[in-house]
Amino acid sequence: MARIALAPLTQWITAAAMLHGDALPAHLMSRLQISRRRAVLTLGKLVATQWLVFEGTPRKPVYKPGPLRQVVHRYALEGLQEDLPWRRDFAPFFELRPEVRRMAQHAFTELLNNAVDHSGGSSVTVSVRQTPVQLQMLLSDDGVGLFERVQQSFDIDDPTLAMLELSKGKLTSAPDGHRGHGLFFTSRLADVFDIHANHTAFQCRGWDGRRWHASRPATRKGTSVYLALSLDTPRTLHSTLRAHSASEAGYRFERTSVPLHLIGLGDSGELTLASRADAKRVASRLTEFREAELDFQGISDIGYAFADELFRVFPNTHPSVQLKPVGMAPRVAEMIASVV
Repeated sequence: MARIALAPLTQWITAAAMLHGDALPAHLMSRLQISRRRAVLTLGKLVATQWLVFEGTPRKPVYKPGPLRQVVHRYALEGLQEDLPWRRDFAPFFELRPEVRRMAQHAFTELLNNAVDHSGGSSVTVSVRQTPVQLQMLLSDDGVGLFERVQQSFDIDDPTLAMLELSKGKLTSAPDGHRGHGLFFTSRLADVFDIHANHTAFQCRGWDGRRWHASRPATRKGTSVYLALSLDTPRTLHSTLRAHSASEAGYRFERTSVPLHLIGLGDSGELTLASRADAKRVASRLTEFREAELDFQGISDIGYAFADELFRVFPNTHPSVQLKPVGMAPRVAEMIASVV
């Protein structure tokens, strides 16, 4: 008798419990082609592992979703409307506070729309899981890959420089239909955010100042984005959007942050920024914002040419953009002071 693996069952047992709670043994018998005894034993294991809660009596069992919940679906991308899967296939099966639900819906629809409009793929697999402390989301498409798409659209062939531009926001390969807000704000909503594409991966963590770091990539085609939201997070969608408005009273995307460590790693392994070319990479597209926070955390030193280009030449030619250096080491602060 073949053993029934629980992992595949967890991908649909949450929805099944809500739809067939008082007839779940019969549902398993039909779906898995097993006896009632094996169905009841399997459901008992799912109760023991917190995927289900048992109520009722042995004669009249009732099953409900447990502390662990998961829904997984695969969709063809052609003609897919990103709001329908959330409303129909996912939202009904999770218990979330209203503000967390709003953030989850925003992240889900933005990421799914990116796959539909930008991936160039044929399908996407979406998994949403709830634990006692987090809501976790994974979207994986079979397209060309995010960093390949950035190279095609913007001629940036270095994934680290592509990540630098993505981290600023307002980068989109389809400007007629998008403003490049989705990935930026979704990463800002999440406590954990990972991007895997084209044999490259980057991650950011809410408790680490949302700084992007290279990580070990998944070896698969397309783009995979993973995020986790704490169920008790004090963040809201409104506060996250307003944090990037210059007035903090509206929703205009006017403030960004540039993680300089992404381009500051030299041949010696020491973080430094030296050239005017480096400065121009930092300044690229900052004219689309009113304020730009330049994060020097981890940068031990900068060159005069870099400082002069970024803090004298750029402000003189673009006085409407306010640059705010933060996280400066003493030598960095001294070099900036020498040119302003």
